[in-house]
Amino acid sequence: MFQDFAPLHSGRLLSAISFHQPLPPEARAVTLDDPAVEVMTDFKRVRALTVPPSVTMDYAHQRMMSNRVRLLLVVDDRNMLLGLITTTDIEGDKPLRLVHQRGVRRGDLLVADVMTPREKLEAIPLEDVLRARVGDVVATLKAVGRQHAMVTDHDEQGRQTVRGLFSASQLARQLGTVIHTTEIAGNFAEVEEMLAH
Repeated sequence: MFQDFAPLHSGRLLSAISFHQPLPPEARAVTLDDPAVEVMTDFKRVRALTVPPSVTMDYAHQRMMSNRVRLLLVVDDRNMLLGLITTTDIEGDKPLRLVHQRGVRRGDLLVADVMTPREKLEAIPLEDVLRARVGDVVATLKAVGRQHAMVTDHDEQGRQTVRGLFSASQLARQLGTVIHTTEIAGNFAEVEEMLAH
């Protein structure tokens, strides 16, 4: 059965060797009137990058840099969402405050110390995203004063899941403009109302 086949030649690996990794999909140009779902990072198509809460903040930052992202989902050992950590969390003033309050070194801070916990996160339902345009997403990010907006969906059992997210930096690249996200909305209900129109 195998007599028509020959073994392949193999050799030892070099000492300095890495491995191929998929490049992130190239962001295509969009307009404010394009469907919002076209600029969403969809976790059904792109693997979500995660980190446990017990690793150091510096490890999380290195993971972000090596994967060219600015956000990691923080998950437990069952892959349940505990929160998220962004480059803003790491590069902002929170780590400095914790270093002074606790009398620890910056390198000792864990993801759990600086992440935004799940209870403080808000997300846009996928059904609203499917009716929205890119401009609505930009308005949402500006209104909530954030660099990212999470999108929720439901799995086959009807449980809420994180379906994807929007990134201000990715949107800016695709729109060919700068997006300033410093204005904070009074509450998330205002944002939901904006998306409804």
